[in-house]
Amino acid sequence: MKFQGVLFFPVTPFGADGSLDEERLAQHIESGVAAGAGGVFVACGTGEFHALTPDEIEQATRVAVQTTAGRVPVLAAAGGPLPVARDQTARIERADADGILLLPPYLVTAPQRGLVRYVEEVTAATGLPVIFYQRGTARVTADTAAAIAALPQVVGLKDGIGDIERMHRIVRAVRALPGGADFQFFNGLPTAEMTAPAYRGIGVELYSSAVFAFAPEIALAFHQALARDDRELVTTLLDEFYGPLVELRDEVPGYAVALVKAGVNLRGLDVGGVRAPLLDPAPEHVARLAKLIDHGLEAVGA
Repeated sequence: MKFQGVLFFPVTPFGADGSLDEERLAQHIESGVAAGAGGVFVACGTGEFHALTPDEIEQATRVAVQTTAGRVPVLAAAGGPLPVARDQTARIERADADGILLLPPYLVTAPQRGLVRYVEEVTAATGLPVIFYQRGTARVTADTAAAIAALPQVVGLKDGIGDIERMHRIVRAVRALPGGADFQFFNGLPTAEMTAPAYRGIGVELYSSAVFAFAPEIALAFHQALARDDRELVTTLLDEFYGPLVELRDEVPGYAVALVKAGVNLRGLDVGGVRAPLLDPAPEHVARLAKLIDHGLEAVGA
């Protein structure tokens, strides 16, 4: 399972009664795949994994698999308490996904060997490839990353911490393993485009794009400009779109998800609001987001 291009993390649409809206989720995923997504990561962070039931994770995964119809890989998230994560992986596998994004254990701060054990015991419950997500309570050393990467089903590591020196050490340690050249690394920071140039410098070219969920034209233009070293367009988008978007995102906790969902609504697909404990953006913030989207589209000629 190899990835190329922009990785799509769809939101999870909710209907008027608060339930998962399968039809809108399928529309959202279809539009993303048609726009050129390199992979679909459903029911993950942007998809409000934290607020979904195990049944909903399986439901969303099944919709994604059926909608993509093999055109791109489909992964879904598992994580939290070990028995819960193992149950989630079984559900994701039952829904015929291509892989799993493994989030950290719940709250507890574990020793490094304990994090390896967690990944070992989760992967033992599934035959699917697993990408380990370093963030929150799961912060690994280079040696621990190498031990996790050496597990048979672990095919990638996604970084949500943003410590470039730590990540550089991790990349070097894993690349030194037999077969380490094929291991995949992902920049998983919120609004990852802001740090994409820095991550490319340490050999991490893949990243998740929340912006792709509501403005694929902008996300693709940035990705292509970065690949061809078009520094003028990269700088313009960082200064005039992504930078201001991050400033808005940082004004309210949870906006890394809530603003994305608001953006999808602004672009014409009603996906509802976010579930507690998140809050939907204030009207004035939605208005600022709308102006940013318009400006970003203008900057890329869309």
